[in-house]
Amino acid sequence: MSQKRYTATAIFLHWLMALMLICLFCVGFYMHGLPLSPFKLKIYSWHKWGGVSVFLLVWLRLAWRAGHRPPELPVSMSGALRALAHAGHAMLYLLMVAIPLSGWLMSSAKGVQTVYLGVLPLPDLIAPNPELGHALNALHRALNYLLAATVIGHAGAALKHHLIDKDDVLSRMLPWRARS
Repeated sequence: MSQKRYTATAIFLHWLMALMLICLFCVGFYMHGLPLSPFKLKIYSWHKWGGVSVFLLVWLRLAWRAGHRPPELPVSMSGALRALAHAGHAMLYLLMVAIPLSGWLMSSAKGVQTVYLGVLPLPDLIAPNPELGHALNALHRALNYLLAATVIGHAGAALKHHLIDKDDVLSRMLPWRARS
């Protein structure tokens, strides 16, 4: 028999990462225009710490999902919509890996080591290369905008299920919803 809801762990990781991604996007957007100062460097450090945390959490989330099947999609969904839902989820996971990785590569290429939480120096992934650092900056930004669009599509689909289809696709991921 298929479960009706996601596990409590899956729900917690989903909403924690959603909050972290929104905060990281907003901080990244904000910090870009700041003048060079100790405050800007502190914000950049916090942004990197958050990115590394998302990178670690996405692997934890993938490991959890590998051992815990998600609830089945509604039988009323067409094959095309099911394929689109699976592709959307795959894109979200891919971007949650690629974006922190592109940021880490960018920092390495720019010659700025990432020091997680200010205490754990992470190895540079590539040698300093200012031109590559500039290209990776553009890639990091583009991937973030793609993630924003994908998240908007994901949220829109969840709301469509709730408001139009009136099925349980959204409610089974809500933390405050009673288990049935």
